[in-house]
Amino acid sequence: MHFFTSRRTLFAIFLLLFAVSVNARPPKYEVRAVWLATIGGIDWPSDFANANNRQSIVRQKRQLTTILDQLQKANVNTVLLQVRTRGAVIYPSDIEPWAPCMSGKDGQSPGYDPLRFAIQECHKRGMELHAWLVTIPVGKWNSPACKRLRRQYPSMIVNKKGEGYHNPASPLTARYLASICKEIASKYDVDGIHLDYIRYPETWGNVNPTTARENITDIVRTIYREVKNIHPYIKVSAAPVGKYKNLSRYSSNGWNAYSRVHQAAQEWMREGIVDQLYPMMYFRADNFYPFLLDWQEHSYGRTVVSGLGVYMLDRREGNWPLRDIERELNVCRSNGVGHCLYRSRFLTSNTKGVYNLVCDEFDNYPALVPPMKWQHSTPPESPQNVKITDEKGRKYVSWTKSNGLTYNVYASNNNDVNINDARNLISARMPYSSISLPGHYRSVAITAMDRYGNESRPVKIIPGGGKGYSHNTVAPPLMQCDGRFLSLQKDKLIDADLVMIKSMMGQVLYVKPYTSYMDVRNVPDGMYRLYSLGKKKKNTHFLGFFQIKRKSNG
Repeated sequence: MHFFTSRRTLFAIFLLLFAVSVNARPPKYEVRAVWLATIGGIDWPSDFANANNRQSIVRQKRQLTTILDQLQKANVNTVLLQVRTRGAVIYPSDIEPWAPCMSGKDGQSPGYDPLRFAIQECHKRGMELHAWLVTIPVGKWNSPACKRLRRQYPSMIVNKKGEGYHNPASPLTARYLASICKEIASKYDVDGIHLDYIRYPETWGNVNPTTARENITDIVRTIYREVKNIHPYIKVSAAPVGKYKNLSRYSSNGWNAYSRVHQAAQEWMREGIVDQLYPMMYFRADNFYPFLLDWQEHSYGRTVVSGLGVYMLDRREGNWPLRDIERELNVCRSNGVGHCLYRSRFLTSNTKGVYNLVCDEFDNYPALVPPMKWQHSTPPESPQNVKITDEKGRKYVSWTKSNGLTYNVYASNNNDVNINDARNLISARMPYSSISLPGHYRSVAITAMDRYGNESRPVKIIPGGGKGYSHNTVAPPLMQCDGRFLSLQKDKLIDADLVMIKSMMGQVLYVKPYTSYMDVRNVPDGMYRLYSLGKKKKNTHFLGFFQIKRKSNG
């Protein structure tokens, strides 16, 4: 019997074990996302902004910050903001016109840049922003956006029952959609590009399945390469249909990604042309659990995030009981799968108590987005110049901020804070260089995090009595170097006869004897890091930074 089949036979027991329990220890790494739709203002904005009316712009911005405040409280760490609706966008583009959802009129600016504003506000709150693009559909055949594309690229747009679509078989489609993604990645500080409706519509009719899947895969591949050429840290993701294929014991009932709409989405993960996948799993029971496990078993090391249909809680949609969503959340977590809620409004309006469930019971601690180790795995340097100060009875932790890094703050009432315990994470992905501690703690730790999600070693601080505070793992000041010799004070507690000189990027450049005055005459000008090298060549200790800056001979 195949493992996959045998695992299904245990499913009933599995569900009983996890359906009514929340894991006692929350995960440190987990994608917690929402889809925030802008088409028709169904999530945001609820009214239009007028370029000539500052009050309407402020009102529209305030609506968004209110939503983001609610999402932050729910410990959401990823916002998928719809930036391309149907052949139109919500930012000033050189490629496509303004979507009417922002100003109320096709092609008209709302008077500000909603995408730039949303990115800034998400980053302030420690959340990633991914630009969500509806890819293949371009609206009604006679809509302004569709008519414009028909005029410019007549061979790229086709009519299917009165709706306009990019033709996946046209080479223009991949290049055109990639150009939009390139524009966003080049102009905006986004954390991800999210591809929606990257498939053949079910109304398309007869096509060769193999060729059709190749066409869609080529679009995904082209976009992935274009985005990664600009910023490799930008996550590329897609939202396939929630069931991949018929399983050996469970049918997809005619609706699946692979056969019905020609999305070879598991192959995208195997090939490495997506970083994350968000299957839209708006189903229950046997239509959900076996297919969730199938996605995870074929993730090939990439991040799987299950799309959960919280909109189905609404009595006008599906009138699901809340316990169905709770069970699905539990099974996702038990299998290392993140969750993305569709849509934001149904979460923030607390439909059947789902917001209370997420905030108070399920996601009541922050979590970090899993790192993209397949893209880059070297952790950044630890924060520098960390200190605690007292101001009017409040304690503040501060450090020197480095470009491109964010910071995680951990705190505990134990003498040594455990940074692997998410319950100690009090602030994640901070873009700032200081924080006011929200309580009295016995130990605090700060880590730096790069855009790939790699986390540095912690700088741990133990608040002391009175005005004194003890620090550990904080880097010493710049070492003395005259360009010929580096002055060292050998630590007797360090079992080492050698030292390593590394570049600021972490590359080992030289290995030299550990002496009081180390000869560096063969080391070029520059800034370096110095490490002791244990006698067994396993244990290393960071000794500090030094700079070589010689006088010019000319």
